[in-house]
Amino acid sequence: MIPKLHYISQGESPKAHIEHIQKACTSGAELVQLRLKNCSEKKLLKLATQAREITSHFQTRLIINDHYRIAKAVKADGVHLGKTDTCPLDARKTLYSWQIIGGTANTLDDCQTLIKKDVDYIGLGPFKFTDTKANLSPVLGLNGYTALIDALNTKTPILAIGGITLEDVPAILKTGISGIAVSGAITQDFNRIHTFNQLLNASSTLEQRYTFDKK
Repeated sequence: MIPKLHYISQGESPKAHIEHIQKACTSGAELVQLRLKNCSEKKLLKLATQAREITSHFQTRLIINDHYRIAKAVKADGVHLGKTDTCPLDARKTLYSWQIIGGTANTLDDCQTLIKKDVDYIGLGPFKFTDTKANLSPVLGLNGYTALIDALNTKTPILAIGGITLEDVPAILKTGISGIAVSGAITQDFNRIHTFNQLLNASSTLEQRYTFDKK
């Protein structure tokens, strides 16, 4: 089963990414994704090894962004592949049978292609504008999610991603989305992991009653 909340690592330096993964695990994250761009494979392997040691201690799942061979080398729980990364079918040939594969999507065609390639979950976005990713795809919003979820009618878990805050969660869940992936909102305050988890497991009644502290 794919956790409903994914924390995607963020930081000004590789060291900060590892420190933030540690904080996420300490704060109760069920799954973290190590996402480092412009980093050599040698350096990334070292960082992934550190991340695996931390996540194993907390029994937190670890996903490696893009680099499926490194995911296999450190025995991470899986890999997340972007739209221009390795084909999931090719990655599957290399990975252990128990490792999961996630894929990035922005359109109906993207989703259908990933489903045909038997991914374990889809990261669909962006929900709204975010500066954590360069070359951002068109923003989907609530209407975009609703239309895509209805059209797909799939059992493959679909996670919303892109600039999501606590206040967005109840409305996102009403679109039929399975869960969310968050970077900035959690990196700013790791205590929010608890609140995100509460919202993601809430019934529709609880979602409607939930009030946010605006301080």
